[in-house]
Amino acid sequence: MTLPGATDWKETVAPDEAERFERFASELRELQKKNARGGPAVRGLHAKAHVGVFGELTVSPGLPEPLRVSLFAEQRTWPVYARFSNGSGRHQPDRTADIRGLALKLVGVPGRKLIPGLEDKLTQDFLLIQVPTVPFRTPDEFVSFVRTAARGPGLLVPRLIGSLGLGRALSLLKGLATMPKVSSMATTPFYTALPLRFGATAAKLAVFPVGPTAVSPKSGTPESLRDDLVTRLRNGPLTWSLRAQLFVDERTTPIEDASVPWPEERSPFQELARLVLPQQDLTSERGTQLEAKIERMSFDPWHAVEELRPLGAMMRARAIAYRESVIERQAAPEPDEAVKLAG
Repeated sequence: MTLPGATDWKETVAPDEAERFERFASELRELQKKNARGGPAVRGLHAKAHVGVFGELTVSPGLPEPLRVSLFAEQRTWPVYARFSNGSGRHQPDRTADIRGLALKLVGVPGRKLIPGLEDKLTQDFLLIQVPTVPFRTPDEFVSFVRTAARGPGLLVPRLIGSLGLGRALSLLKGLATMPKVSSMATTPFYTALPLRFGATAAKLAVFPVGPTAVSPKSGTPESLRDDLVTRLRNGPLTWSLRAQLFVDERTTPIEDASVPWPEERSPFQELARLVLPQQDLTSERGTQLEAKIERMSFDPWHAVEELRPLGAMMRARAIAYRESVIERQAAPEPDEAVKLAG
């Protein structure tokens, strides 16, 4: 089978982009301070964690040549820290509609990293959400929405219309309203939603659940998503298939417009590896210590090697915004080794 994976992808950088993104990052950092309400700063977004766990990512055997990129070049197993979260910058009940996220930090990954000052660190991060694309075409739209939503739900619609115009505001709100509901993080696929370089081509990544344990989640409670994961992991391991969707062409799979879905009929997802979160008791002393350790970490798509570099304006804006967030909350240094749960 011939895989897609064209190499003529490109990024378009506006002349004033760096200045605008610095301004956006400063605005989000001020919102981060406000959400802290005088206490220790939390993450600017994805402030509420459901669980922080340890796992392993095992590269699948026999990958075709176009998929043998960077850490996927040969079959091996990478230790992983995983953090499940809500997308809001504030802590709120799990029954509240929100983006749900999964952040992965692989440890022991060689190669020069992209963030200045962290070039020699041995980590590679992937950040995913429960939808394959985002409703925002540009960072400007995203910040306009966050800015407006931070002022409270009242008058949200007219304020968005005033900021983005009638058509874009209604399209954005429709995209948010139709976002799939998540009753269990264990049965949900997660997507990078934004592209990254994948060797000579570009790709979006996703994880798809494989045979989760049978648990009936208790929906509607303030901590229902955490309670579900804690129960499932106490009963046994959880597994996802990590897959790549490769770039086809600029019209079909655009790099810069974050709102355009990449059609699976033109570029099906191809398996790269299996993510396994082993059976573990998060309520034990060791589990509590592990969660505390993970909560102090930073997860950033720019914790990456050049072969897996984030692409597009939304990703470039994140590089600056995440930097400011990490500084504000004084996140822990990058780990040099992974904690083993067994033994």
